[in-house]
Amino acid sequence: MKSYEAMEEEALAVRRDIIEMLYLAGSGHPGGSLSVTDILVCLYNRIRVDEKQPVMEDRDRVVLSKGHAAPALYAVLAEHGFFSKDAFKRLRRLGGMLQGHPDMNKTPGVDVCTGSLGLGVSTACGIALAGKVRKKDYHVYAILGDGELQEGIVWEAMTAAVHHKLDNMTVIVDLNGLQIDGPVDKVMGLGNLKGKFLDYGFKVVEVDGHDFEALDAAIAVREDGRPVCVLAKTVKGKGVSFMENQAGWHGQKVSEEDYKTAMEELKGGR
Repeated sequence: MKSYEAMEEEALAVRRDIIEMLYLAGSGHPGGSLSVTDILVCLYNRIRVDEKQPVMEDRDRVVLSKGHAAPALYAVLAEHGFFSKDAFKRLRRLGGMLQGHPDMNKTPGVDVCTGSLGLGVSTACGIALAGKVRKKDYHVYAILGDGELQEGIVWEAMTAAVHHKLDNMTVIVDLNGLQIDGPVDKVMGLGNLKGKFLDYGFKVVEVDGHDFEALDAAIAVREDGRPVCVLAKTVKGKGVSFMENQAGWHGQKVSEEDYKTAMEELKGGR
């Protein structure tokens, strides 16, 4: 596993790649991709995967339930050698392998097709349950947005995860506080999330979603007989000053001026 300092450098490179590919595509979702970046970087530096065998049977599984943040997943997968960064030039383009939302049939390293919010975490439950039944050693990580938690199907999945004692599953919530229509609390408030997950029967860990040491410790948490929920507080648009904490950057086009300003701010490291 990389040092936390090296993860910081990787995250910076990933953020540059996100801006690059969204600028070239002329569309996409910058805000949530930038907020989830550190979570994905930390995750892929500690889980069991193999870029040379992307579908090996005993690999850990990562389900990006908030599928609109696909650019962050693609950038991390490319950093870890699953495919060439040349693919970034064809993001969201006909014939390209990088779709607007993750597609396991086209992109090496993508474990589940996601996009319709709530369905990803439901699928993750099924994969974790299959692992239990088949006595497999893999772990399943489902990454959700906080706006996604407004979907009823999410809580059906949480009920199933607890009922089936899926201690081989970790739910990570990217708590950036914003969704396409504005602040989550104003669109449809979620109340005491920690309390809700505890009431459902989860082991709950709260963490700064941009602190690699804290994230690493949180992702490593396990408890026999029940799933884990990591509530990761993040900043939407993290790393680009004019995008940070701005709901408008949920799905806004990156203009040439935006691109130049963002890349200047993301200079450094490698």
